[in-house]
Amino acid sequence: MMTPKIGFIVYGVHKDGLADPMGTPFIDDKLVADAKQALENAGLELVTHEIVVASKAEAKECFAKFRKMDDIDAVVLFSGTWVWAAHMIGAIRDFAGGGKGIVLWTNPGSQGWRPVGGLVMHGALKEIGLPHRFVYGDYGDPKEIEKITSYCRAAAMKRRLNMSTIGTFGGRGMGQTCGAADPSQWMKQFGIDIDSRDTTELLQAAEAVTAKEISAARKSIQKVFAETIPEDAASEKSIRLYLAIKKLVRRNDWEFYTIQSFPGLGDDYSATCFAQSMMLEDGVGTSTLGDFNTALTVKLLTDLSSEPVYYGDLQHIDKAKKEIKIIGDGACPPSLAGKLGPAGFAEHGIPTEGQAGGISVKLVCKVGEGVLARLGRNDGQFEMVITRCGIFEPPAETLADRRNECGIPFWPHGFVTAHCDMDILLETWNNEYACLGYGEHLYEELIAFCEQTGVKPIAL
Repeated sequence: MMTPKIGFIVYGVHKDGLADPMGTPFIDDKLVADAKQALENAGLELVTHEIVVASKAEAKECFAKFRKMDDIDAVVLFSGTWVWAAHMIGAIRDFAGGGKGIVLWTNPGSQGWRPVGGLVMHGALKEIGLPHRFVYGDYGDPKEIEKITSYCRAAAMKRRLNMSTIGTFGGRGMGQTCGAADPSQWMKQFGIDIDSRDTTELLQAAEAVTAKEISAARKSIQKVFAETIPEDAASEKSIRLYLAIKKLVRRNDWEFYTIQSFPGLGDDYSATCFAQSMMLEDGVGTSTLGDFNTALTVKLLTDLSSEPVYYGDLQHIDKAKKEIKIIGDGACPPSLAGKLGPAGFAEHGIPTEGQAGGISVKLVCKVGEGVLARLGRNDGQFEMVITRCGIFEPPAETLADRRNECGIPFWPHGFVTAHCDMDILLETWNNEYACLGYGEHLYEELIAFCEQTGVKPIAL
């Protein structure tokens, strides 16, 4: 989980202890300190500008400093009292050119005239079309603090993706139409480059993995599985493929990647599901079938959450109960196993998909609260469907029947209750895949990411 680094700036013309006619200082130092503490308690790292900004010269100096700090993700402008907007707007505009997030925060209260300072700057930024988030809320209200932290965490995510690279092994899998990517659109909208490879280098790297590396990997992998890793040729190829992907992703400096899986590797060498499971376990965003939109969604959820991410098919939807079964084709991070049993192994492969075989992960996802989401395109324009959800485990005595319903009971299962209107969910969903992230905070953070990157959020 990321810790955004935020510039904290107090502004207002009546500063340096200047008191109102009642003898009370316009700027409440204790309120400022409490506001900063609330943000730090919520997981932000603050870099405080020590001077209260009032004049043009002070504003230029302040924002020039933060613009030069490459590790700053956003700034929070805290209204100390009223201000002349003309003294601030030019410097803020210059800072905004760097693409970092801007939050205007006003803590309610009549003393100090803070709302005036907040609203005049909010209006000024709107007047010239500078994107920002305006928050009018008390530092003691968690919902108001979340409006700030979600925007700042999304700004950190946006900055992390800028000038990053997604790699792809192979082309489209299974004729995916709703996962294809336009490299120019990705660069324009997210600042992400797409670097493509065929699978030749990957196969060569897999075959070059040494017996010593395989032995070390088995010991490491075994820690997250209750069952002993199978000792056979198919299992060895699955491990080789995992280690090869890991090496090439690191060598090519890819932030995340997608892989065709089949037709191709899954038929000629090994199914990719185990390798995908372990890369997810390692905290690397990925997807199968060359599905770029799922890969970016998984990347967002992975970096914003403290838990690994599961992506799989929306295999069955019960509208009346609002229940969804998510079943992936053998790929799931093993640490998501719940109380119904630790992660185990199964054989992957059905006649039309992945005839080469290989090991896959068998589990039922643990209980929790989170989100279902997926980036997609509608008539060429990006949008993201996002809904809150609860992950549950069915009663143990019904588990076998629930697994058998799909005809492939040994693939990983996630049982989810969606907290939304199911008809709207089905109408707006954009693929057979769903990406499941653990953490209620993800909902607001994904919305904020969409807001900052020009993606239309469909928040259910």
